Amino acid sequence: MNGSLDAVDPAALFPGRHWHALDDGRVQCDLCPRLCRLHEGQRGLCFVRARHGDAMVLTTYGRSSGFCIDPVEKKPLNHFFPGTPILSFGTAGCNLTCKFCQNWDISKSREFDRLTDRADPESIAAAAVASGCRSVAFTYNDPVIFLEYAVDVARACKARGLKTVAVTAGYICEEPRAEFFSHMDAANVDLKGFTEGFYQKLCSAHLQPVLDTLVYLKRETAVWFEITTLLIPGENDSDAEIAAMTQWIAEELGPDVPLHFTAFHPDWKMRDIPPTPASTLSRARAIGRSNGLRFVYTGNVHDEAGGSTLCPGCGATLIGRDWYDITTWKLRDGACPACGTRIAGVFEPVPGDWGRRRRRVGIAALT
Repeated sequence: MNGSLDAVDPAALFPGRHWHALDDGRVQCDLCPRLCRLHEGQRGLCFVRARHGDAMVLTTYGRSSGFCIDPVEKKPLNHFFPGTPILSFGTAGCNLTCKFCQNWDISKSREFDRLTDRADPESIAAAAVASGCRSVAFTYNDPVIFLEYAVDVARACKARGLKTVAVTAGYICEEPRAEFFSHMDAANVDLKGFTEGFYQKLCSAHLQPVLDTLVYLKRETAVWFEITTLLIPGENDSDAEIAAMTQWIAEELGPDVPLHFTAFHPDWKMRDIPPTPASTLSRARAIGRSNGLRFVYTGNVHDEAGGSTLCPGCGATLIGRDWYDITTWKLRDGACPACGTRIAGVFEPVPGDWGRRRRRVGIAALT
């Protein structure tokens, strides 16, 4: 387990849920499949959940690594209020140990001085309204580890007519999963690979709990969700693995779940791996489409064709995208005007016009 609570102000500790006491005097965290067992003062692997006294606490409630207004397509979500701005934030820590982490400065942080912005749930919701956002995203690090904070923010957002989005790896146990997603309107789940070996070697985790989360979202909830897979050269980008993954998605989740293949760039502990070629993303997209997936996208590269939404019925471009700018909008009442095919997603009559802007904001300045 990581570190102690010596440097944390006791007033900053928030009562955690999903844990139980063990007969040997330890406390077990039941939030994620790691099931960390803690002595007094110890933190779990995620770093933000810890034992204090005889209970589990969250050490990052009301504390953020910063707030930004992003395009919703950056989450990425291409079928959820396209073109609209989304207020995005995260905290510190993570319950995976991905060697290729693209947000390692936040998710791997063990320094609470990075948590520079303090904001209660009502202030976040008010700031989102004031800035013209349609939704709030829990992102940059995995929100399942700050479940109590995320749920309270989601409740405050719902009271103001806002939607909430979870950007997550889906590594969570059954009971907290039900609580967490009952408060979310949309999610992007990071399916990091499609072999147990990949998860064990590069994430110190397991594949099956992530697949269970995806099946749960499809069969047990009304949450709109999309999937992202970061393709890493030589690790998870073989034709065989991509074919197996896309076949599983089509069979278990259905052909309408959007899938985003995104490009890796050297970072964190994998700086010796080259960036993903654009051709790899195009190849993966072709495999996914050939296996029956209707909406397969490419990301982290400039690829207008790979970023656009095509009608699965007639092939017409219904939502054209250049990076995060919407260049074409032909949807009519959520359907193709040419052939009438309905497009799965959450759409309004007209798209937003936020474009590719990214603006850092201070919550206090907006409330």
